[in-house]
This record gives sequence, C-alpha cells and structure tokens, in this order.
Amino acid sequence: MPRLCSTAPCFPVSDVGATIRWYEDRLGFRSYPFPETEPYAFASLVRDEVEIMLQRSEGYQKPDLYSLRDGGVWDAYFRMQGIKDLYELVRDRVEILRPLEKQFYGDWEFEVQDPNGYVLVFSELIE
Repeated sequence: MPRLCSTAPCFPVSDVGATIRWYEDRLGFRSYPFPETEPYAFASLVRDEVEIMLQRSEGYQKPDLYSLRDGGVWDAYFRMQGIKDLYELVRDRVEILRPLEKQFYGDWEFEVQDPNGYVLVFSELIE
C-alpha cells in the first residue's frame, strides 16, 4: 500500500544565500545549499523533522496575499511541541505577524514573516 511520509514546501526566492542566513540565524535551521558556493541555485533548510526547500528565481518577489483572507494566507504550517519556548527564543529576532495566542479550535499559534514575505505559522495543541 503506498504511503506518503512527509512534505516540504518549496519557496521561490531571488537570493537563496540571504534566505539561508535568515533561517539559520533567526529560526535555527541548518542549510544544505547547491552548488557549494554562492550564488546558490537551491537549498534545503532543515530543523528537527521539518524541511523547507528554496529555489532561486532571479528577481522573484512573492505577491502579498496575507490580507486576502480574514486570518491571513499561510505558506507553511508547523505542528510542534514547545511552542511557548520557541516563541520566547524568536520573538525579538523575527517579524511577528500574530503573537502567541490560543485559537478557538484549541491550538496555540503564532505567525512570522520571513524576509521574502512567506508566512510561517507555528502551532501546538496544548490540552
């Protein structure tokens, strides 16, 4: 029986190197770029069990879709453990779109925006 095991969002960006540095410095990801020296054409960003892929697209600017939907438009949604600790670690390092708060459906969430305009949501169900 076929089984899907994981997924990784793939973000087009104009500068893979600058994006790598932001994710490493601000959110603690490790990077695996290609080729080995800049300008990079591609990179995998990994932290714990999650991965984000970056693809260079010269001059790319992500459209601002956040305001098109009440509650925002998200690009990646991370289910996690230890959200309150992560929030304390990153809240002064990243642009917070929505602070840590309990949602009506029971999850604790906060939203950040990366330098390319991608919206990342971190979520934990705390019972």
